[in-house]
Amino acid sequence: MNAPWNPSRSAALRDPFVAFVCDEGSADAIRPIAAEMGWSPEKVNKGGLRNAIQSLSVSASPHVLFVDLSESGDPLNDINALAEVCEPGTVVIAAGQVNDVRLYRDLLASGIQDYLLKPFNPDQLRDAFGQALAILNTPKHVEAAVEKPHVMTAVIGARGGVGASTIAASLAWLFGDKGRRSTALLDLDVHFGTGALALDLEPGRGLTDAIENPSRIDGLFIERAMVRANDKLAVLSAEAPISQALITDGSAFFQLQEEIRAAFESTVVDLPRHMLVQHPMLVQDANMVVIVTELTLAAARDCIRLLAWLKSNAGHAQVVLVANRVQTGGVPEISRKDFESSIERKIDFAIPYDQKLAAQAAKLGKTLAEAGKGAKVTQALGALSDRLLSAAEDAPEAAGTAPQARSLLGKLGGLKDVMRKKAPAKG
Repeated sequence: MNAPWNPSRSAALRDPFVAFVCDEGSADAIRPIAAEMGWSPEKVNKGGLRNAIQSLSVSASPHVLFVDLSESGDPLNDINALAEVCEPGTVVIAAGQVNDVRLYRDLLASGIQDYLLKPFNPDQLRDAFGQALAILNTPKHVEAAVEKPHVMTAVIGARGGVGASTIAASLAWLFGDKGRRSTALLDLDVHFGTGALALDLEPGRGLTDAIENPSRIDGLFIERAMVRANDKLAVLSAEAPISQALITDGSAFFQLQEEIRAAFESTVVDLPRHMLVQHPMLVQDANMVVIVTELTLAAARDCIRLLAWLKSNAGHAQVVLVANRVQTGGVPEISRKDFESSIERKIDFAIPYDQKLAAQAAKLGKTLAEAGKGAKVTQALGALSDRLLSAAEDAPEAAGTAPQARSLLGKLGGLKDVMRKKAPAKG
């Protein structure tokens, strides 16, 4: 069945066995066999599959789950709904009255262990439960745990539309795929976030629920709210209606970061720049901050302001400046040299512009890093990922700081002078 991200965190809370049946006759048949297996007969509940979904949406899944499909009009779709709330490692046994080979095969393909026809006899139940225990007790290959320091990277766009969210999604994918780290992508743009969209996923309601009910945020909430992209990457994103005003003091975001830190080895936070002013504590635990920019006058101004803000409010974090969508053949609004001169620091990475790859990635529902293996864009993103992981894992070094000899207006004024000199004479 579908797994929440980190089952070991809730293992202590999980019952060995729970059953949900539709009639008293089935309950009477299961209770004595459950007692033989050492399970509590009281865990045999009335209500069938619907009750199972409602119950497991707010509580940890058992190790062995028995569900009765007799009252289900669409057993296959209902089992898929159960999978959304069922944790990994849970062995699911279903029962029903429909004797159909195709249904049986489809149910097994959906992830259940067995399908029993009603009415069932004691030997049938003993065999099914015995097989479930055998599966649970089978040794599983587990990679040797290696202590890794948590890496939290905040990705901020100097301007809207510079591609910060695209880079954040690619970095999260690379942390998981190339860095072999369990990684969470936390997209904090609750109305217009694209974290889930970039990975062809439905965002769910986890992020909006967290904002509306911060008291619910704990390890189990994180396990249920995160949407898995693969075995190393999970996403928490939202597409809240524009009409839905989500008012928060930022405590929900901070709690989310704390719980994600406990459940994952890496976090990539797609952080809209306006939230820095509203919730400065969001970069409090960031090892690395990536500023994504374009080579324009407005972006130069905002880079200067962001760099100054980060120096005052997140001096512990290493800042990496990334120029995105750099065109090799075209003429930028500002040259790289003039841009760097105006902000008084070097651009660390330049990501080339590849419109064809961007369109292909969007069609495939993949990140740029995954869709363009071998492309120059992917090579640049891979180098950026390596830099972030190695810098965060090593002893922290002092981040580069810009000289303070010139004011913000002075810097921009100097840049404008450069632009005037390069502009063609009128008339």
